[in-house]
Amino acid sequence: MANSNFAAPRRMREAWLWVGAGVIALALLLVFGILSLIAARGLGHFWPDDLWQIELDPDSGAPSAVLAVIAEEETAMDRFGVERARVLLRSGNRDLAPPEFFWVDASDVRTRSRPAGAFVVERRARGNAHGYVDAVLHGERTLARGPESWLLAKRLLAEVQVKREALETERRTRIATLAKASNDAQQRLRRAQADTRAETDARTRIEEADDARRAYREAAAELRTREVELARTNLEFRLADGTLHRLALVDVERMWRPNQMGVGERLAFQADSIAAFLTQSPREGNTEGGIYPAIVGTVVLVLLMAVMVAPLGVLCAIYLHEYARPGPGVRLLRIAVNNLAGVPSIVYGVFGLGFLVYVLGGSLDALFFADTLPSPTFGTPGLLWAALTLALLTLPVVIVSTEEGLARIPRDVREGSLALGATRSETLRSVILPSAAPAILTGVILAVARAAGEVAPLMLVGVVKLAPRLPVDGEPPFLHLDRQFMHLGFHIYDVGFQSPNVEAARPVVFATALLLVLVIVTLNLMAIVLRNRLHRRYGVFDV
Repeated sequence: MANSNFAAPRRMREAWLWVGAGVIALALLLVFGILSLIAARGLGHFWPDDLWQIELDPDSGAPSAVLAVIAEEETAMDRFGVERARVLLRSGNRDLAPPEFFWVDASDVRTRSRPAGAFVVERRARGNAHGYVDAVLHGERTLARGPESWLLAKRLLAEVQVKREALETERRTRIATLAKASNDAQQRLRRAQADTRAETDARTRIEEADDARRAYREAAAELRTREVELARTNLEFRLADGTLHRLALVDVERMWRPNQMGVGERLAFQADSIAAFLTQSPREGNTEGGIYPAIVGTVVLVLLMAVMVAPLGVLCAIYLHEYARPGPGVRLLRIAVNNLAGVPSIVYGVFGLGFLVYVLGGSLDALFFADTLPSPTFGTPGLLWAALTLALLTLPVVIVSTEEGLARIPRDVREGSLALGATRSETLRSVILPSAAPAILTGVILAVARAAGEVAPLMLVGVVKLAPRLPVDGEPPFLHLDRQFMHLGFHIYDVGFQSPNVEAARPVVFATALLLVLVIVTLNLMAIVLRNRLHRRYGVFDV
């Protein structure tokens, strides 16, 4: 009887152990499944798919001939309950032969083939173009026609891109500098005109403003002339129905013939596409181009938030655990900290907008930037207020984690340090904090993971759909806390739910989601490596 009495609880414990192991395995399987789906869809966005020449039934309601990518094939039930195979085609040329995406019944497809000469052009606007190269023109002069047009177009495209980049660089530097000088001269003129006692200074400012305005207009006109000349080189191409169209090479990012590419060429093309996605700015309502500004904004925001929340959270935890005397006030403060962890993130966004932006930022403008008012400097959503809002959002996590690390340090360690002659502050700085460093970094890791994925509060305190300038650049003070910024999480929301072209935006959502996961994992791994090193050095207390 005794053996049976002990065997039943043991079997129960083993059963619960297997149940727990099964739940963990299922959770891991789901996580890996989601990550695999995101990776497959995200990386597949950069793969050069074959281009098909498809002849359709004229009665189908679709174009009779189309040059398209087969985006998806499926079997669906029609309204009569009959299963029908259908194909989702991406035809490109959205401005010439809309729509870009459309479904057709497989029974309406008469013929389809993979023509070797079919090409895809990635345009800077209006999506991709599909067709066949017919000629290369400079104005009305034909430079090449027939088979040699493709090679000439590729060579001229490389030259045009170099010149286009030079013009864009000049517009960002020289023209922008002249525009700023003209605006500054206008502001000085207005201040001089407001001072009725300085008539001589007003005349000088008028001449200065006229010279600055004239220099800007002449430089802008000269740049525009060069841009018009560069746009005269055109590519003439045929659509699947035989109609001819022209496309300026200055509007082309790249062009390729997918049906002539081998596996190695496709892999190289995919790598180039991923590199462009990571280093370019978005286009076409964020559904095309790259996400480099969103990457920079996310990383800078998270690092700035970590720099803000770590010292504040550690100081609060040190006060609560090392200095505060137990009592109703301390208990109330602990309850407040624990409750803050459960406040919805959008509430923090409202607080950041109402207090940090309008009250605190408006006060800073009144004190230090009065000459620029009514145009706000810090009294408008920006990077600083977004980082502070996220720091407040994640502050309870750092406080609780740090306090738990401090509680694990034995009391004998503190007393031994004090007995050897160290002061209380020296003990805290040299013994307690290094030993609690792994727990502190654990809290920072959790704060980074939560902050990197937050979107709702950022929509109120600084994130935008498209930021004209990066929050970090080569201009002093290099880190611009007053600028608005882009964020990977908001980019996913904007492209996935606000884009009018859902089919074109879907692959970008998966690619951006994959990158956001990789950014969070990279930041966490960096913190974990640092935490483990500290744990090996100060891990005698098992914190």
